[in-house]
Amino acid sequence: MSPSQPLTSSITNSRLNQIHNHIMGSAGSPTMFTADNVPRAAEDPLFGLMAAYKKDTFDKKVDLGIGAYRDDNAKPWVLPVVKKVGLVLLTAGVDVANSDIQADDLLRKDPDLNHEYLPIAGLAEFTTASQKLVLGADSPAVREKRVISIQTVSGTGAVHLGGAFLSKFLPQPTPAIYMSSPTWANHNQIFTNVRLPIKSYPYFSSETKMLDFEGMISTLSSAPKGSIILLHACAHNPTGVDPTQDQWMKIAEVVKAGSHFPFFDCAYQGFASGDLAKDAWAVRYFVEQGFELCVAQSYAKNFGLYGERAGAFHFVTAPGPDAQDTVSRIASQLAILQRSEISNPPAYGARIASMILNDENLFKEWERDLKTMSGRIIEMRKAFRDKLEEFQTPGTWNHITNQIGMFSFTGLTEKQVGILKEKWHIYMTKNGRISMAGLNTHNVAYVAESVSATVKETQ
Repeated sequence: MSPSQPLTSSITNSRLNQIHNHIMGSAGSPTMFTADNVPRAAEDPLFGLMAAYKKDTFDKKVDLGIGAYRDDNAKPWVLPVVKKVGLVLLTAGVDVANSDIQADDLLRKDPDLNHEYLPIAGLAEFTTASQKLVLGADSPAVREKRVISIQTVSGTGAVHLGGAFLSKFLPQPTPAIYMSSPTWANHNQIFTNVRLPIKSYPYFSSETKMLDFEGMISTLSSAPKGSIILLHACAHNPTGVDPTQDQWMKIAEVVKAGSHFPFFDCAYQGFASGDLAKDAWAVRYFVEQGFELCVAQSYAKNFGLYGERAGAFHFVTAPGPDAQDTVSRIASQLAILQRSEISNPPAYGARIASMILNDENLFKEWERDLKTMSGRIIEMRKAFRDKLEEFQTPGTWNHITNQIGMFSFTGLTEKQVGILKEKWHIYMTKNGRISMAGLNTHNVAYVAESVSATVKETQ
C-alpha cells in the first residue's frame, strides 16, 4: 500500500460526509419538533395498566381492566357462531350445518371472495343489516328511507366520523357536546380532536352508586338550545348504570324541549342484557319520537370481533317532505369525510358479521352466544356481591348487581385501587371501574376477599 492511499481514503470519506450533511442536514441540526411544541403525551392509562399486568409474575394476579370478554378460564372467547358462520353457504352450495368449518374456511370457499376495496360507504349488505339491527326492521326511519349508514373502523371510527361531521356542518358557533360524567375516556379525546366544545352533565351518584337522574335532567334542561347530547344506548361505560325506560322517556322530553341533537354510542347491544331489542330500546324510542339523531355502532363486544374493527355510523334525519333529500346530501358529505381519512373500511370483520346478520339460523345462534356472555357476566355480579357481603365488607354492595353490562363502578377510591394492585396484584382503573368479564369462578372469592381487606384497612 502506498503512503498516499490512507490520505486519499481520508479525503474521500470527508467529502462523502460533507455531501451527506448537505443533503440530510448535519447531525447537530435542531429538530422542528421540540419538546415545547411536541410535549410528551401521557401514556394511555388503560394500556399502561395492561402492560403492568403482563409484567407481573404473581400466580394469582387478576386483570379487571381489560374491556374484552373472557370465559370462565380467563381466556378470550371466539363466539361459536363466528367460528361457524353458515349453515348453508348459498353462494358455494356448501352444507356446513353440522360441521366444524371455521370462518376462514367458509370465506375461502366463497367463489366471489376477493381482496378488492370495499366501496367508501362499506359493504352494503352489512350496513343495511346493521341499520335494521339497531333501529329495528320495522323502524319508521328505515321504512321512510330517512337513514344513511356508513361502515366504520369499529365504534371508535363511528364516533369520530359523527363528531367530524357535526363539527364541520352544524351552524356556527359550533354547539357544545354534553357528555356524561364520567364517560368513556376516549370520547374526550375524539371530540377534542375534531374541535367540538366539550361540556358534561351529572350521571353517576357517588352516594347511591347509581344514576344521578335529577342532576342529569337539570343540566340538560339548562343546556343552550341546539346542543349535542351524547348518550350511551345501554351498558354505560364506565359505570354500568343505565336509565330505566321511564327515565329515558323523560330524557327524550327534555332533549326535544331544548331542540338538542342526540348522539347515541351503542357499543353493547345484546351484550348488556342478552336481548337485542331491549338493549336498543332507547335508540328506537328516540327515532319513534321523530328526532334527528345519529348512532355509533360497534361489533367489537357483541361479536367478539375486537381486532377486526367492524362498526357502523347511522344518521337518521327528521321526518318530513325533504327527508330523503336531506339524508342524500348528508350521505355525500359523510363519504367525503370517510374518503379523506380511511378511504375504504376493512372487509373481513364486516363480511363475518354480515353473514350472521343476514342468515336466520346464524342469527339465532348468535343470540344464544349473546345470552352465554351476558349470562356469565350477570352470574359474576351476583357471585361477587355475595362474597363481598359474606366477608362483611363495610358499605353496601347492591350496586354491583343493580348495574349492567361489562363494567361496574365499584366505588373504590384511588388509594384502595393502588393497594389492590401493589399488595394483592389485582389490576383495575384508578376510578374503581372493573371489568366483570375479568371475574370467574376461580378468582371471584380471592378478589372479593382482597377488596374486603382493603376497604377495612382504609377505613
